[in-house]
Parts: sequence; C-alpha cells; structure tokens
Amino acid sequence: MTYSFRLSALACASLASLSLSNAWAQSAVSGSSPEIVITGNPLGRDSTTVPVSTMGRADLLERGQSTLGETLNGLPGVSSTYFGPNASRPTIRGLDGDRIRVLNNSASSLDASALSYDHAVPLDVLSTDRVEVLRGPAALLYGGSAVGGVVNVIDNRIPREAVSGVLGKAQLQAGTGNDERSVAGLVEAGNERYALHLDGFDRRTGDVRVPVALDCTKPGAPANARRICNSASTARGGAIGASTFWDHGYLGASVNTYQSDYGTVAEDEVTIGMKTTRYALEGQVRQLPGWFESIKARLSHTDYQHTEFEGADAGTVFANKGQDLRIEARHRPLAGWQGVVGLQTESSRFSALGDEAFAPFSRTRSQALFVHEELPTAWGQVTAGARWESVRVGSLGNPELDRFDEGIGTQKFTPFSVAGGAVFKLSPVWSLTGNAALTQRAPKDYELFANGPHLATHAWEIGSAALGLEKSKSLDAGVQWKSGPNSANVTAFASQFANYIGLMNTQDVEDDLPVQRYQGVKAQFRGLEASGRQRLWQNTSTLDLDWRADTVRATNTNTGEPLPRIAPMRVGATLVHGQGPWSAKLGADWHAAQKRVPEGSVATGAYTWVNASVSYRQKLDTTVLNWFARLDNLTDQLAYSASSILTSTAFGKSPLPGRSFKLGVQATF
Repeated sequence: MTYSFRLSALACASLASLSLSNAWAQSAVSGSSPEIVITGNPLGRDSTTVPVSTMGRADLLERGQSTLGETLNGLPGVSSTYFGPNASRPTIRGLDGDRIRVLNNSASSLDASALSYDHAVPLDVLSTDRVEVLRGPAALLYGGSAVGGVVNVIDNRIPREAVSGVLGKAQLQAGTGNDERSVAGLVEAGNERYALHLDGFDRRTGDVRVPVALDCTKPGAPANARRICNSASTARGGAIGASTFWDHGYLGASVNTYQSDYGTVAEDEVTIGMKTTRYALEGQVRQLPGWFESIKARLSHTDYQHTEFEGADAGTVFANKGQDLRIEARHRPLAGWQGVVGLQTESSRFSALGDEAFAPFSRTRSQALFVHEELPTAWGQVTAGARWESVRVGSLGNPELDRFDEGIGTQKFTPFSVAGGAVFKLSPVWSLTGNAALTQRAPKDYELFANGPHLATHAWEIGSAALGLEKSKSLDAGVQWKSGPNSANVTAFASQFANYIGLMNTQDVEDDLPVQRYQGVKAQFRGLEASGRQRLWQNTSTLDLDWRADTVRATNTNTGEPLPRIAPMRVGATLVHGQGPWSAKLGADWHAAQKRVPEGSVATGAYTWVNASVSYRQKLDTTVLNWFARLDNLTDQLAYSASSILTSTAFGKSPLPGRSFKLGVQATF
C-alpha cells in the first residue's frame, strides 16, 4: 500500500507539469509526412542506427492477424511462439518470453503472456495505428527484459495533436479459414484546445481449417475434421480518451478494456476467459527554460485476469495488477551531444489460484534510471546509452497450495546495461551501422519460484531461488543501400550469454509429468537478416520485387546441444504491382527443415507458403474506401512451426493454418 501510494503521488505530481512527446506515430495517422520511428529513438530522428521494422495502418490492414505474434511473423528476424491461432507472442532473433519487451505506446503492457505459451497478448491490431519492432542491443533503453528486442504497439487513444472537426474510420472483414467476422470503428473530434477519441472492435472466429484431418474429443465436435479442435475465439474491446492542449504541451487520459474467450488447442475442452482494463495518463511540456528543453511522462495502471475453464467449470485463475511510470527529460546540447535522461518505476502483484497454479503469488518492484545520447558527426552519428535498475522479486506463497514456501523471501537484483552504436555514411546511397551492448536481466518470479504442473508445456516446472542475473554481450553490424525506390539491408548479429536462464530437462518425474528446472547455462546466438526492394518496371504502372531472408543458430554451449524452438532459415520474395488506385501482390516464403533440435524435441520439415493479395483505394467525396482481398497458403501446404511448443508436446495436433481467403474494407473519413 505504501509503495503504491508513493508511486501514485509521484506520478500525479509529475504529470501536473510534464507530458509526452507527440512525435509518436502521428505521421502514420495522417500519412502526409515522413514516418518517424520512436522506439529506441527518443529524439525523433528520421533515421536510426538500430534495426527497426515498422507496420503502419496499410500493412496492418493487409497483414493483420488475430494475434500479435502471427501479425509480425515473417518480418526480418521475427517469428512467433504460435500456440494455435489465439495465443502467439513474437520471437526475435531466437529469443522469446521475457527477453522480448511488448509495449503499448512505449509503456509496459502488463499481462501474463510471457508466463505461458497459451496465454494471449491482450492487444488487437484492429485498434492499432502502428507497430514498431526494435531488434538488437539498443533495446536496453527499455530494460534487461528487452535483450531480444522490443515490440511497441502504438495507438492514438490519448490524442497527442489537436484534431480539427470530426474524423474516423470503420472496418469490416471476413475470412474463410477460420470463419472470421470482424468489425472495428474509431471516431476522433476536437478543436485547437480539446480532443476526444472513441474506438471499439469485435472479432469472432471459428475452428481453424488445416490441410489434414485431426482427432477431436470435444463434445459435439466431429471426431475427424480438417480443423484444429477448440481453436474458436471471440475478442472485443474499446477505449475512450481525451486531451487538452496549450501552446507548449498537452495533458491526456484514457481508459481501455480488452476481453477474449478462446480455446487452448493443446486440450480439447479447456478454454480461457481473459479480461484486462488499462488506465493511462500522459502529458508533455516543451520549450522549458534551463537545462531541459522538454519533459514527457506516462503513467498507467493495468488490471489483468484470466480464468481457465474445463468445460463449464472454472479452474485456475491468473491475475496481474500493476503500475508503470516512465519520465523522460530531453536536455539541451552538451558539447554536441543531444539526448534524454529518464526514470522508470514498475510495480506488479501476480496471483494464481487453482490446482494447476505452477507459480506462487508474488510481488515485483523495479526502479530504473536510464540515459540515451546521440552525437551527430560529419560522417554519420554516434549513439550511447546506459540503464541501471533495482529489482525486488518476492514470493508470497499460496493460501490454497502448500507446495509454495512463503519463507523464501524477497530476492534483490541490480542489473546494469550499457550500449553504443554508430552509423557511417559512406556515400549518399551507402551506409554502415554497428551496435554493441552489455546487458543484464533480473530473473522473473516464475523462474525463481515455480513449482507445479504446467499443462501447456506438459511438464512439472521448478524454479530456482539461487538464480543470478542473466548476462549477455551482443553485437550487430549492418550495411544499407538506398537509391530511389531500390534498397537493401543486411545485418549480422551475435549474442553470448554467460548465464542464460532456460527451462532445462531433468531425469525426474512428478505426478506423471517430466520435471523441468530453470537453470543458468552458457549460450550463444548468431544469425543474419536481409531485406530489400528492387524496382523492375516503371511506366504508367510499377513492378517491384521485395525480398527477405533470415537465419539464426542458437546453442547451449555447456552441452553443445541446440537450444529448442528456433525458427529455421527462411527465404522469401514478393512481386508488387501498382497502377493508380490498384495494388496486387504475389509472394512465396520458403522455410527450411529444422533438424537442429535438442534431444527429445521434434524436427520439422521444409515447406513453402504462397500468398496473394489485391487492394483498391476508392475516393467518395470526404470518404476513402480501402478494399482488400488476401489469399493465404494458396497451395494448402501442411506445415508445422519449429518455434512452437506444440510441435514437441502435441505434434500433429496443431499444424499451421491451411488455405484461407479474407475480404475486407476500411472506410476513412
């Protein structure tokens, strides 16, 4: 209570005079100015030294899936944890879980998705303006939990610029592969002084079609159907937000809710009912006197809960409540250096009630100080950053289960991370980039205190209170070329972990489940990412070739064995034809066989996915209609994900989706 009161008091005092920068994705909203990447780039430059991928409204409209992981899957270096069509978290450069930081408007997205593969991320692209994916060392700006990368989901639920009159959008779409029916809408209104935002969405899907017949024991379902049993879902949510503006800043607030009911495909009769409510307050003050020219801040409070049902009976209930406060102050140039210093505090309380609670009640508190600096030069730019954290993780036992010990107490950690990078402009079209980092991550509550059955992984998981900091050294180097519409980017990366915290197999058995224990091992990740565009034809129409490729190799250097759930080499290309308001795409992605797996894991075969899409932009007075049609997995290829836990625990039960046709329209006014 005392800590929460102090946090709230500090936030209210700060937000009375501070605010948050409005460089955030406004270009993605208006579409009239160059896009400014804000993730890992707090100074709002038009270029960064770090590898960043972005998906704006047009990309999300065309590529959006029902989960964040599947929406981003296929970006350079990005795969997914795919636990069926309803729960999928991004995997970046072979790293997943709490090594990937999922943010909402640069603030922590508090949920339980990293705890278990069958727990969904409570975010939907139907209510999103833009997603940015930051890969590599520079992600330390957001903490040790971002050692693999950052996924920042950006919306305009708190308006950051004045709105003139009334504007909005409405979207309808339907799909055959999962019988999807979706609707979403957004309205914003205001003047130079005030702005109001309202949005809502509803997505409903049935069981997903696949290219092979599968067994199903769910009552009322066909015993042998070409569908993934228990993969239907409903999701709905909405938000209201408002801001007030003045000459040198603004102050805004919002509240949003997200609800989802979905089947967990590993168990035919188990469903999850999830609900989260999030309150946010943010503001900005610019053109300040003295050392700092602007200050920005954001406070959020999240109340998350989900219940696992077996049939109609409620089972284990997971809950997570917490606050997040982030303050950044941009200082005036010092000896040519420009940058920000900041403070971030987080507090959360986790609980799990039920026989299948494999982690105890816990409380996690952290405070962090960070700095990000940039030095423009005649030949390019130099960046440097550091982050110091104080983390306390305490086990509170469990009132229903005596296997959790309340006497373990609170574990204290002080991670420290530092990173540097540079971009060298060799010519107007060529540049080199390099980034290096030393990163430390505090163990999570479940890594320290877990002790129970985890049916999603079909194992009895045990934590270790003796775990120390996870430490890594990371390096990436890239070359970029851009000439008119043509471009190419190639990045090589390597990470060396002195203490990689992983869930390792043992020879023990508990309650008929194999025992897996969280342990620290030495590990190495190496890989390559490449992407580009080549203009093949330009006249009254254009024809471009988009190409991409990535690969990662991950090894437990203690044993020499591969680490599990690593995506194989991927190579893809897409022909993009544009003529006036029309656009058409035809692409193919080849996934190599993944035979480099640890003992006890299942290898996956190679496969090729072919996709096609067409879109049309229609103007009607003050309204613009964006029509789109997409055909996924055109050849109905049977395939399994190498980065999914289902491949090892329920192989053959949940293949990747089969052929699917989606049709939709978005109206903007």
